[in-house]
Amino acid sequence: MTNEELTAVVQGISAGVFSRPFRHAAYFNKRLRTTGGRYMLSTHAIEINPASYERYGYRELEGIIKHELCHYHLHLEGKGYKHRDADFKKLLKETDSPRFCQLPTERKGRTADRQYRYQCLSCRTNYARKIRMSTEKYRCGKCRGKLQLL
Repeated sequence: MTNEELTAVVQGISAGVFSRPFRHAAYFNKRLRTTGGRYMLSTHAIEINPASYERYGYRELEGIIKHELCHYHLHLEGKGYKHRDADFKKLLKETDSPRFCQLPTERKGRTADRQYRYQCLSCRTNYARKIRMSTEKYRCGKCRGKLQLL
């Protein structure tokens, strides 16, 4: 799906569900990692995480769009558009929009499972850390012996 097709889908959902026009741009943003989409206050554009659409399909995309359109229409009307506002919660309920979305859980780079293992050369005590440390700077907590990365 292209950005032009996405904008057309957003315009259709806005007209059908909210009975109001969507007059701005909607596009995919590959840099979004922790959210399904976002509404930009300054440009009134809606950005969508393409990974959510690719992994979970059109139904999830439709839910994300409806959620972001709630922000969009409330902001343009001057009402409470934030998650904590009563106007926002009411519009979510009226339009059957989801409050949260499913996120792709892929992580690139450092994984949560990685651990660095160290052993004291004197007393053979083992240590496990998530963050790498300098063996020149740090010593064993029990005997002050030199550490070695395993």
